[in-house]
Amino acid sequence: MKTVSVEKLTPESFQEFGGFRDMLNPVSEMLGAPPIEFFPDMIQQALGNCQAASYSNCRIGPREPVINVAECHSSTAEMLMPLDADVLMWFAPASVPDAGFPGDKVRAFLVPNGTMVVIKPGTWHHGPFCLGSEPANILVALPERTYANDTRTIALEGDDCLMIASPPNP
Repeated sequence: MKTVSVEKLTPESFQEFGGFRDMLNPVSEMLGAPPIEFFPDMIQQALGNCQAASYSNCRIGPREPVINVAECHSSTAEMLMPLDADVLMWFAPASVPDAGFPGDKVRAFLVPNGTMVVIKPGTWHHGPFCLGSEPANILVALPERTYANDTRTIALEGDDCLMIASPPNP
């Protein structure tokens, strides 16, 4: 089984997959003043032809960091944000439908709590991995019913599975 190293999440390292912003420590223009501060338009998410975003929670429990399932959405970007813990997320670039899963291009990132990640349409991914012994909650935003209308999922087996290495200590 091939091992994937964990990278630091930087604008340069992540640009192939989408963008991200630290929503808890915003560095952007602010409207208002304490006690009410508003940081508008920090990051955008393309919703394709859909007019409604749907917000979901993905609760992930402790498990071995093995990539054995992959999914992508052809028509929409997906937003993920850990709500209560740092997590490991992995991504692979979009591929044409008949090309298969680009396992040799998988990259893994340590995503800090409160960091909103928006991935481009077609980007391969699946549920994040928690780092500790407690479950982690991930806020997910997609167009309504994307899981039923625009999700391609594949199971990986044997040598196609990938192990994410332990992240370096901060």
